[in-house]
Amino acid sequence: MFEEKLGKYSVELRDLFAQLNDLIFAAVPSVNARLWGGLPSYYVKDKFVRLIPSKNHINVEAEALLNYKAQLSDYEFTPKNMLRICVGQVVPADILKAAIVETLSSCC
Repeated sequence: MFEEKLGKYSVELRDLFAQLNDLIFAAVPSVNARLWGGLPSYYVKDKFVRLIPSKNHINVEAEALLNYKAQLSDYEFTPKNMLRICVGQVVPADILKAAIVETLSSCC
């Protein structure tokens, strides 16, 4: 779905994106994926997870990530509390999956 948007990025970044995309769908199969402001976003009702690609990293925006900040001490957080995962870093799949489920299931 987001291939055209990611075409300008490196193969490594597209691979990282695919890994994160698959993780989101594995965590919450009923998620609705769409572009929001040109950014890949995943919704359940009014809750969302957003992937923000950059040249050599992807920022992950998910409300519940702050609850896991101590467990993610090997990773950088942006000033807006998004998790930055750089190309070549191991994706913290178990922690991310938990944060995604918590973010998308905390709706009313």
